[in-house]
Amino acid sequence: MLAAIKNTLFALFLGLAACGSSNGQPQDTPRAETPVVVGANRTGSYFPLLRGKRLALVANQTSVIFRDGGGPVHLADSLLASGMQLKRVFAPEHGFRGQADAGEHVQDGTDVRTGLPIVSLYGANRKPGKEQLEGLDMVVFDIQDLGVRFYTYIATLQLVMEACAEAGIPVLVLDRPNPNADFVDGPIMEKEHMGFLGMTPIPLAYGMTIGEYAEMINGEGWLEGGVKADLTVIPLESYRRDIPYELPIPPSPNIPNTQAARLYPSLGLFEGTTANAGRGTDWQFQCFGAPYLDPGHFGFSYTPQPNAGASHPKHEGVRCHGKDLRQVEPPKAVDPRWLIEAFTFRDTGSEFFITSGFTRHAGTALLQQQIEGGMNAEAIRESWKPGLEAFRAVRARYLRYP
Repeated sequence: MLAAIKNTLFALFLGLAACGSSNGQPQDTPRAETPVVVGANRTGSYFPLLRGKRLALVANQTSVIFRDGGGPVHLADSLLASGMQLKRVFAPEHGFRGQADAGEHVQDGTDVRTGLPIVSLYGANRKPGKEQLEGLDMVVFDIQDLGVRFYTYIATLQLVMEACAEAGIPVLVLDRPNPNADFVDGPIMEKEHMGFLGMTPIPLAYGMTIGEYAEMINGEGWLEGGVKADLTVIPLESYRRDIPYELPIPPSPNIPNTQAARLYPSLGLFEGTTANAGRGTDWQFQCFGAPYLDPGHFGFSYTPQPNAGASHPKHEGVRCHGKDLRQVEPPKAVDPRWLIEAFTFRDTGSEFFITSGFTRHAGTALLQQQIEGGMNAEAIRESWKPGLEAFRAVRARYLRYP
């Protein structure tokens, strides 16, 4: 379903003529007239800012520059080839090359391709320490995000900005599109539940690029102690948030394609339950199931097995009954209907919610209470509206793109 990736054709857009209706996009979806140019490709705008400076890079496998007539080049390789003084790499969840399981500690080490020292931000510490920033003149952040609050790259961004602000080191963010930028939805993160799965009072799907969100972090004073980062964002060119966006490189092992990325705002909530959301299959976040779901209601079944990104998936080796969502049109919303359906058609007495984990993902204890109380999806989504309206008013101050 992906077209050939060339140069700044980093953004590949879905349309009926290109892919047909099986990709789940409506027939009247707008199409891009000009390909998006990601921040990393705009080297003329930021290379002059980097020359002569000692740099660190916060990056993973999505941190690439696309070339004419060839494949993508990792930003670290490009910086080194251009004579930049790249001193170290900071690695987020899943690691610098993106191979670690979700939640697995990422180890410090050395990148075998470049010889660069790797400092993990998903292990013993998640915020760069003073000694790890010592001797640096700038930190560059370039990671593809999903626009979902509990996808941890934005937490890493916030902690990097905070550490750099405290150390007086500028931060440069290279912007990339958000595949879920065309809607704002879900419960607002409540202060008492904040943590690495949600550090700010934003909804589950916040409808911003990572560059826009960085400016919101700074502008709203969300860094600890009220510090402000010396922040520069290299913006996208020819980008509109209403144009569907294909992910050319999976941003983590369990988001293998755009269908998974679009369903993740809804199916990611299954991470706080005992049900499996496709980990241990080739359809991660494109299905859900559990052994205790009613096979008379759910006609689809699968057996999770260890694979890349899921060494020990939920219900490993056990047949799960559930629903196949690979061909559905993803909602432009955080849709609780699949959670409700799974909860409703489970075996009597079976445990479903992992209460603390579900609350950390949802950002509120109320969603679990609403589902357990029998509230339907429409009423649940109606209860989110006051918080979403207040957030949109704040968000509007930081939007760079139409």
